[in-house]
Amino acid sequence: METVMEDEEYNYREVKLPSLIPVAPEPELERETGERRRGRDVIIAIDHGPNSKHAFDWTLVHFCRLADTIHLVHAVPDLKNQILYDTSQGLMEKLAVEAFQVAMVKTVARVVEGDPGKVICQEAERIKPAAVVLGSRGRGFIQSMLQGSVGVYCLHHCKAAPVVIVPGKDAGDESIV
Repeated sequence: METVMEDEEYNYREVKLPSLIPVAPEPELERETGERRRGRDVIIAIDHGPNSKHAFDWTLVHFCRLADTIHLVHAVPDLKNQILYDTSQGLMEKLAVEAFQVAMVKTVARVVEGDPGKVICQEAERIKPAAVVLGSRGRGFIQSMLQGSVGVYCLHHCKAAPVVIVPGKDAGDESIV
């Protein structure tokens, strides 16, 4: 697998998802208009924590439709670290299978090198999704502003509609890997 360089700061690797997922047929024609229905593109920012898994699950249950395409984006500090990439690829494969089983949506995955907030906004500019879904740790506004937050950064800089999912009271602190 080759690293693709678009800009100096924008390196990424496409993740080859398992072939266990059958290719969904194109939606049929709508009777009233005769136009083909087109699904939406939805970006979900993924990391190895429980809050991004909560956001992923929320998106599948409450947001996705049958013809949608989910774009899983995972930001890493270095693409050359093979152990980190393999772990990320395994996570993306697991989530892609789950997305198909739960919502029957197509999934595309990409591991991108760089700062998570900037990477997510760059992917949103490239894909032009209907929404960018992010998990949140549920910290307050002041604490997020002082310590920095990917969700706050995306709220201010993302040109697509960011949807920040705050974890419920029953959310655990365990990793999903």
